[in-house]
Amino acid sequence: MDLGEFLQARRALITPQSAGLRGGGRRRVPGLRREELAQLAGISVEYYQRLEQGRARHPSEEVLDALAEVLRLDGVERAHLHVLARPARRPGTTAPGRTAPGPGTTAPDSPAVRPELVRLLEQVKVPAVVMTDRFDVLALNPIARRLFVPAAALPPGAWNLARFLFLAPEGREFYVEWEEIAAATVGQLRATAGLHPGDRELADLIAELRTHSAAFARLWSRADVEIRTYGTKSFRHPAVGTLAFTYETLDLTGDDRRRLVTLTPVPDGPTEAALQLLATWAEEPLTPAVG
Repeated sequence: MDLGEFLQARRALITPQSAGLRGGGRRRVPGLRREELAQLAGISVEYYQRLEQGRARHPSEEVLDALAEVLRLDGVERAHLHVLARPARRPGTTAPGRTAPGPGTTAPDSPAVRPELVRLLEQVKVPAVVMTDRFDVLALNPIARRLFVPAAALPPGAWNLARFLFLAPEGREFYVEWEEIAAATVGQLRATAGLHPGDRELADLIAELRTHSAAFARLWSRADVEIRTYGTKSFRHPAVGTLAFTYETLDLTGDDRRRLVTLTPVPDGPTEAALQLLATWAEEPLTPAVG
């Protein structure tokens, strides 16, 4: 989604009444009209129309901040607005260590995960996963493999947690807070798309999800932007039942666009015992998740 589409989507979420305007009369579109938003932001209607149509280049910081104020954007959404207004201009990119798929290819080549990082994962006693900002799973330790066994059943080269979440029937059963996680996943994919507009793999993933998942298409149309680095998640494991975790997401220095995610069991509950049981099953050696 470009700047104009983002502005239109967010404009549709602001009612005239909430913006201090009269909402009388028949309205052809939900939310604010262009002229109303322009008036509230203190810019001309013509200039705002050019922004939505992609004909105005390099809007000032003051204009962007004024629009963000009227649209009631939070800090993450405001930063996303600024990124869209000044997109990176570079050719298509893929994550380091990956090869861009050729024509007709549906799965990326195997990613290169540093041996030092593999050894670190092997030492972590709780589930730990290395993934990209596209939610491609690159590597995980044995106990994480046992935890994510429903997702691990996907074909080689297709282990993407966003794809599993929205397209696999097991995804809705596996994630206890499915709606919340779905919204957060879409918001994070949108933030990534703004930062990396030339990423062909990401564009293909988003197009696939929009085509085949009505839930994803609905959430994507809202243009919400979100970045989560910690929180809680619960999973329904087919063998040991519901497990609750707190998670931490750490950027990997030197590995641009890769994350280390750890899942620590919530104390004083059944998760710790269930995780110990999973640990007794986690005997196979650590291998990359895709390829």
